[in-house]
Amino acid sequence: MLLLITGGAASGKSAHAERLLCSAAPGDKLYLATMEPFGEAAQNRIARHRALRAGKGFHTAERPLGLEDMAFEKSYDGVLLEDLGNLLANEMFAPNGAGDRAEAAILRGIDHVRAHCDTLAIVTDEIFSDGLAYPAETMRYMHLLARLNAALARRADAVYESVCGILLPIKEGKDT
Repeated sequence: MLLLITGGAASGKSAHAERLLCSAAPGDKLYLATMEPFGEAAQNRIARHRALRAGKGFHTAERPLGLEDMAFEKSYDGVLLEDLGNLLANEMFAPNGAGDRAEAAILRGIDHVRAHCDTLAIVTDEIFSDGLAYPAETMRYMHLLARLNAALARRADAVYESVCGILLPIKEGKDT
């Protein structure tokens, strides 16, 4: 099963994703962390997320890019990918990232992860509603994230949006 959870910054999407995954996959779970710990704010966010998932049965793998090359020692009942926006930025801008091939590399990577779990929950960002113009490089990032979100929403069994801490179902069931 593939779950896609979107929402704005600090909307509660990560907590919802953890709850959904724990319900769908009560057994062995893996948390795929994509954030590079650059700076105090990133380190604080990482610490907050670790505290949120404490005691929920998650193993953690730090994987800021290169999902398609990730070695799995075993399969998992559930995997939580936190989050697609960080993964895309890393693949686009890191010196050893996929660069112009980021979108395809991420989709292949997600297929690879799905082959090693029963349920994959992906947290992504809703950053497209402010109506502001940004530099070309930022607009390219936003456009690619929108395309990835749309591609994954088509593939997903369920899609949810977290708004002000409230989880709203957008799609439930592949035919929806």
